[in-house]
Amino acid sequence: MESPVQGAVTMGPAWEYDGYRPEEERLRESLCTLGNGYFATRGALPECTADEVHYPGTYAAGCYNRLTSEVAGRRVENEDMVNLPNWLPLRFRLAGGDWLTPDTAHVTEHHQILHLDPGLLERRTGYSLPGGGTLHVRQLRLVHLTDPHLAALRTEFTLEGPGVGLEAEAALDGRVTNSGVARYRDLDGRHLTRFHTGTAAPGTVWLRCRTRTSDVRFGLAHRLTADVPVSHANEAHRAVQLVRLTLLPGRTVTVDKTVALHTSRDPAIGDPLHAAVERVDAAPGFDELRETHATAWEQLWRRTALEVPGEAGSILRLHLFHVLQTLSPHTADLDVGVPARGLHGEAYRGHVFWDELFVLPYLNLHLPEVSRALLHYRHRRLDAARHAAHELGRRGALYPWQSGSDGREEAQQLHLNPRSGHWLPDHSHLQHHVGSAVAYNIWQYHEATGDTDFLHGEGAEMLLHIARFWADSATYDARLGRHRIRGVVGPDEYHDAYPGATAPGLDDNAYTNVTAAWVLARALELLNALPEPRRRELTESAGLEHDEPVRWEEVSRTLHIPFHDGVISQFEGYGDLAELDWDDYRKRYDDIRRLDRILEAEGDSVNRYKASKQADVLMLGYLFSPAELRALFGRLGYRLDEHAWTATVDHYLHRTSHGSTLSGLVHGWILARARRADAWAFVQESLRGDIADLQGGTTGEGIHLGAMAGTLDLVQRGLTGLETRGGVLSLDPVPLPELSSYGFPFRYHGHWGAHLRLRSGLLEVSVPASDRSPIGIRLWGQVITVVAGETARLVLPE
Repeated sequence: MESPVQGAVTMGPAWEYDGYRPEEERLRESLCTLGNGYFATRGALPECTADEVHYPGTYAAGCYNRLTSEVAGRRVENEDMVNLPNWLPLRFRLAGGDWLTPDTAHVTEHHQILHLDPGLLERRTGYSLPGGGTLHVRQLRLVHLTDPHLAALRTEFTLEGPGVGLEAEAALDGRVTNSGVARYRDLDGRHLTRFHTGTAAPGTVWLRCRTRTSDVRFGLAHRLTADVPVSHANEAHRAVQLVRLTLLPGRTVTVDKTVALHTSRDPAIGDPLHAAVERVDAAPGFDELRETHATAWEQLWRRTALEVPGEAGSILRLHLFHVLQTLSPHTADLDVGVPARGLHGEAYRGHVFWDELFVLPYLNLHLPEVSRALLHYRHRRLDAARHAAHELGRRGALYPWQSGSDGREEAQQLHLNPRSGHWLPDHSHLQHHVGSAVAYNIWQYHEATGDTDFLHGEGAEMLLHIARFWADSATYDARLGRHRIRGVVGPDEYHDAYPGATAPGLDDNAYTNVTAAWVLARALELLNALPEPRRRELTESAGLEHDEPVRWEEVSRTLHIPFHDGVISQFEGYGDLAELDWDDYRKRYDDIRRLDRILEAEGDSVNRYKASKQADVLMLGYLFSPAELRALFGRLGYRLDEHAWTATVDHYLHRTSHGSTLSGLVHGWILARARRADAWAFVQESLRGDIADLQGGTTGEGIHLGAMAGTLDLVQRGLTGLETRGGVLSLDPVPLPELSSYGFPFRYHGHWGAHLRLRSGLLEVSVPASDRSPIGIRLWGQVITVVAGETARLVLPE
């Protein structure tokens, strides 16, 4: 695998950057973010403020605010995940001199090391001093995994050369805005108001504020510890502490900063400021915090880590690290969804899309309590989804394409094309297939955990209403003798209207229709399986009419799936679109991933062409095994043999620009079975997507959480063919030479710490001793039973 990015070196369980490169700072800050599922802070240098190079953002899960801006002559309302007061600031200077930063002073060395195993960020920088000598600065940073409200920063100053006096200033800085994404800067980003600062006790200062419209209150407190007196100099928007240090040659002086954060959304507190002050006062010193933090990470790694050798394994560990920083065991106590860009930046405004479709399958087998909490986020917003369906004149539940605090549709009305400078209408709210993603995750969660209480309770409510929406969205076409779903946008996202059409939307998107049929079939299966009293409760509370299940059965078997030239059409009429001269565009542009922006800037439209941003039809091969996909098409009255599917894969493979980090993942997953020789190139792309910033600057705005989690699941389910269906673990390993050895723990139907390992053609499944029932494993049609306390060893054919 090529070096992921200039200056970055993978070193086993660490990720290291060598040298200071301003042009890479935003990327490094995203990839060096530290978090614990409750809040996260980007890996910015504490002595630097937000500017064109640095962006020290801090984000608390689920904390949003809504503002209205004037854009292109229109009033546009947007809800954003809020950038909180910056707790990092710790700047320093020679007495009476200028503050030292890598941008204003001469740097003799600079290293930044993300230690994955203990969850620590280390930086080492040498500053050349005007009078001769060098100031060596070493910092260790953590966002505590045991106590999710705490963070800490240790700074060590060591002098090489004549003795000097050094002034250091630590602060909680409320002078922040949401300005981390350049294309959003025409929007109002001033989300915080009503600032107050103060001193609670010697060594402790505090800051409080609240959001402007959602009225979420924040309390932050910090304690500075040094071997010299600490003074206070609070300002209107900054809680400030100062220390004056005497540095002697070769002696290290240490300053520790401990921070507590609470919000008014926290359970079991009265006032967030009071809670923050109490928590920071009671917090132990840095060494003890570091020890308990490392222990918590060690336990979490044992439950979740993939074992993959080589550089691919190092990248996968980094991906898992960032997934766990956004969605940790602490997430189980929160009302939050899966932010598409993690808690790592402001891209997509911190909204929840369908990325949980790529995230929950991994969590189900490691942290099922977190999966359940993320599904509860959707259930709490079921009423909003039902209201959205009602507004369209339909029954059931229509989940939004973009969700935030309260479940209403947060998809933007306009989006900016940076190439042309044009603000364009945004029709992504027509991606109604997000409801099918919710239903898929409900079913997958139950299959992996056996959590019947959830499936028969909240899960059944959501599944029923999603199915109801699809049945009510289908209209019968007498000419075709089939039902159709019109006016939607598929996962591709490029195509949002027919060429020359005055209204947005497409008819019979194949992915939408097939997944809708799957949802209807699962809802019928669940209704039949429910205990009669629960079924009666559910149908009564939903007002389900007696003939609705009959219609669901009919629609689930008669939805129209368009074909052209022997392949599945992305939507009705796709086969009539023009072919694009791909070679010409590749010659004229270095990067055509965002082909839609290129064409619009040329006065053209991607709607005219057979061109996809990312997998659409091929997403079906990601969600469903080959056998299940054939059965789905068979239920719909279509024959999908291996030849037709292979032709479909080839067709879209040559017409996709991969303008999403999810695209390489899906293609690698599918090609691992359909065309193994070509799979590794796409797997590599999905592994390198963020670390090499393949989307051209987007990672600096926040990592792509779905793609990172998807690479983990590629090993866990994609390469193993692992399915959790019918109370049995089904395995169908596919050999991929570049990833031929791997292992991982998993949690299945109450079995903690079960383990699967494949190496040298030998597949091992071990189940720890417990009082749980044996696990059934199906491999190539044969079912074997593994009793708790035993290991099954199976030799794979060449």
